[in-house]
Amino acid sequence: MRDFTYLRATDISEAVAALAARPNAQLLAGGTNLVDLMKYDVAHPDAVIDINSLPMKEIEVLEGGALRIGALATNSQVAYDPSVQSDLPLLSSAILAGASAQLRNAATTGGNLLQRTRCYYFYDPSTPCNKREPGSGCSAIGGVNRIHAILGASDACIATHPSDMCVALAALDTTVEVVGPDGTRDIPFLDFHRLPGDHPERDNTLRTGEIVTAIRVAGGHFRRHQSYLKLRDRLSYAFALVSVAAALDLDDGKIIDARVALGGVAHKPWRDPLAEAELAGQPATREVFEGFATRLLSQARGQGENDFKIPMAHRAVVRALTQAATGRSQIQAEKRIR
Repeated sequence: MRDFTYLRATDISEAVAALAARPNAQLLAGGTNLVDLMKYDVAHPDAVIDINSLPMKEIEVLEGGALRIGALATNSQVAYDPSVQSDLPLLSSAILAGASAQLRNAATTGGNLLQRTRCYYFYDPSTPCNKREPGSGCSAIGGVNRIHAILGASDACIATHPSDMCVALAALDTTVEVVGPDGTRDIPFLDFHRLPGDHPERDNTLRTGEIVTAIRVAGGHFRRHQSYLKLRDRLSYAFALVSVAAALDLDDGKIIDARVALGGVAHKPWRDPLAEAELAGQPATREVFEGFATRLLSQARGQGENDFKIPMAHRAVVRALTQAATGRSQIQAEKRIR
C-alpha cells in the first residue's frame, strides 16, 4: 500500500470540494472494496476522504410510497429495514444473497453502486488490463475467462459487474441522487453504470467531484411476484456466475408488467425493457418465459471457458420468472435453489 493523505469530511459540501480539488482522491465509506484495491496496489489514491460522519444513513418513506435510502446506509441496515422487507422484498433478498454478514454490516449503499469488478486480471498489477491501465490490453480475452461477460462486452474488456444489490435496483424504478461542484442531479439507475466500450476504466456516469448521496426506489407493485435467484460456485461468500432479479405484476394469470435484470453476465446489470414490454398481456407460463429468455440472450457471446453461462442464464431466467409468477420467491436463508 502506498502513502496517501487522509481527510475527514464534516459535511457534504466539504467532501465535494475536497474530491473536486484532488482528481486522484477516493472516498472512504465502508472500505470493503477500496481497502482491498489499495492493498493489492490496484488503486493508489493520493488522498482518501472519509465521509462516514456525513448525514446520509437514513432510510425514509416518501410521499407516494417511494423509499429514499441514504448512501451511507449499510447493506444490513437496508436488507432488514421493515419498509424495505415489506415494499421491496426483491431488494432485501438480493442484498442477503451477497457477500457475508460481516461485510454487509460494513458495506454501504453508495459503495455497493461504485464497487469495481472482481476480474482476476484487474486485481493482478503484473498483467495487462484496460480497466487498470487504459490501452494495455485485456488479458481475460483468450485467458482465464470463466467468470466473464457474455453480454455487452467489447474488444477492450469482458469484465462483469459484481453487485447483487444493483441487479435488484436495475429491475426496480430506481434513481441515484448525486451532488457535485455544479449542484445536485438525478441519474436514472439504468444510466448510472456503463458498458465498457473503448473506455472500460469508466464504470459509471458520475462527473468529476460528484458524490452519491442517496437512491430513491419507487414503492412497488412487485411485493408478491418477485424472486432473486443467484447461481454461484458455492452457496455463501461467492460472486454470481449468473443472477436474475425477476418481478411481475399479474392480473388473473396474465402479465401486466415485467422486470428482469441479470447479474454476472455484463459490465453492468443487464436489462432489455423492449423485451420486457413484449411480455405484457401474455400468460405467465413456462412457454412464454422460455421465449423471453431466448430473446433476452439472443446477443450473448461466450469467450470459451464461459460458454456455459449462456444456457445457464436461459434456465435461470425461466426459473426466476416461474418462482415470481407462483409467488414462491427464492429464500436466501434456505441455501438451495427452489
